[in-house]
Order: sequence, then structure tokens, then C-alpha cells
Amino acid sequence: MNVFCKTLLASALATATLASAHAADPLTVYGKLNITAQSNDVNGDSETRIQSNASRFGVKGAFELSSSLEVFYTIEYEVDTGDDDKENFKARNQFVGLRGGFGSIAVGRNDTMLKQSQGKIDLFNDMSGDIKKLFKGENRLAQTATYVTPSFSGVKFGVTYVASADSAQLEQDGYSLAAMYGDKGLKKSPIYASIAYDSDVKGYQVARATVQGKIAGFKLGAMYQQEEKVYAYDNNVVNPFDGDSYTGYLLSASYTIDAIVLKTQYQDMENKGDSWSVGADYKLGKPTKLIAFYTNRSYENIENDDKFLGLGIEHKF
Repeated sequence: MNVFCKTLLASALATATLASAHAADPLTVYGKLNITAQSNDVNGDSETRIQSNASRFGVKGAFELSSSLEVFYTIEYEVDTGDDDKENFKARNQFVGLRGGFGSIAVGRNDTMLKQSQGKIDLFNDMSGDIKKLFKGENRLAQTATYVTPSFSGVKFGVTYVASADSAQLEQDGYSLAAMYGDKGLKKSPIYASIAYDSDVKGYQVARATVQGKIAGFKLGAMYQQEEKVYAYDNNVVNPFDGDSYTGYLLSASYTIDAIVLKTQYQDMENKGDSWSVGADYKLGKPTKLIAFYTNRSYENIENDDKFLGLGIEHKF
């Protein structure tokens, strides 16, 4: 489906919603534009870019089937405004599910539970300092089924099943498990903590522990990760991979002064490299902020560090 058709479809859905008498089934059109002017120095080669950072457009909604059961759905696309190709849509989360007193279950394209378990600890998410540059496990896969339990005194459990037919799965069924405590946004609780585990997801086993909390105006976070490659292609045949297990960690901190959020982050992964970032956000209004950041990332056995300096704007709608 080309860009015009996708845009036309989304517009038609939004128009139909506004005209609909079914107030119980509102369709929300949402998204964000995050665009930065950047100086990127990668492996010794420098360039300037007007870069889109996971800008997106989506529709979501829910419908009450009964007093105890609701259907919910999301269709979301990434929009790369900096891509020379006008066919600049990329699929993000796209799923449908049911929720009620039993919790929720969703099927379709979705983030795994391990990816979801990070909460908001990654202060440079979607930017050049995103944790996915050094950590495995930041997976959004096409053929998934995810179940999340109700909250038990602030604790939720979740599991994602990834079908072997998913092209990223190297012909293996995969599972992603997580236990989470508290509120990811730290608005309803002063602390968020999780533990998560991937089994045979995109050829890796990953264990992750995350904690983030609020203390006297600061938000402090820490993550520990262990990862091991267990499957790989060998002459176009999938075989078990007897690789070493590597460990890494991440530390992040932010401090709010009126409309300004100062933030910093450090990440290290054994036998791969390390990264540090500093930045500041200036809130112009509830949906809009200015962004400034610098990221330095070094890799093992590569002489030159990668450096990213950016200034931009984000607007959510």
C-alpha cells in the first residue's frame, strides 16, 4: 500500500469516527513528530542531517462488548520525514485484543514484554543514544500474542509468544516474559521495577532487570542485562549457536527545573562498547518541547568514536 492510500485510509477512518453516532467506540488519531538538525560523525565520516526520530502516526480505540469485556486495537506507522523515498511509512505496533477482569490479550505486531519492561528508563529513546544501539532485546515482532495479568497490589505479569513463522525468528518459537511493579511514568508510584527474560527471540536469550525512581526532583534509573546468541544462519541454514554470554548495564538520571529537564545517561555492554549522552528538553507546552543532546559511542576494536550533536523539536498530537 503506497503512502497516498495509507493516508487516505487513515483520513477516512478519522472522518467516519467524527460522523459516527457510536460514541462508545471513539477512534483516537494520535502521533508525534520528532525532528532534529544533527551533526553526525560515524566511523570518522561526518555529515549534517535533518533527521526524523521515530516520528509516527496512528489510530487506536476500544469498544465495550459487555460490562466485563472490551475490545481494543491499534494501527501505527513510523513516518520517516528525512527519507528521500516518498514511500516513507514503516509498520509499528498493529494489534487487536480483548481485556477485562482477566487482564488483557493482544494479537498482531507488537513490542515484546522484555522491550515493554524497560518503562521510561531510556532518556534518549528513539534518538541517537537509544539503548538498542548496544543492547539486544528491543524487539517489535510481527507474529505475536501477548497476555498481561491484572494488577496484584501494583504487580503485573506478562508473556509474549512469538511464532516461528515470523521471519525474524530463525524458525524458532520464542517467548518473552516480564514481571513489573509500579507505574512506568512514576506518576502513581515513586518507583518502577521489572525483571524480564527472552527465550529464543530473534536468535537471542536475554535477561534484564530495571529499576527507576523519583528522589527530590531527580529521576534515577539503572538497568542490568545479560545476553547470549543461541541461533544463527550458517550457509542459509539455521543452527544452534554456541556463543558467549555478555553482560551490560545502564545508568540514567534527569532533573527538572521549571520547564527544563536536564538528563544524562551511560551505557556499557561487554565486548561491544559503551555510550554516554547528555541533553536537555525545554517544554513549550504540554505537547511540545525543544530538544538538545550530545551522544558519544565507542565500539570495541573500532578506532573512532561515533559522535552525534542534535537540536530539534517534538510535537505530540
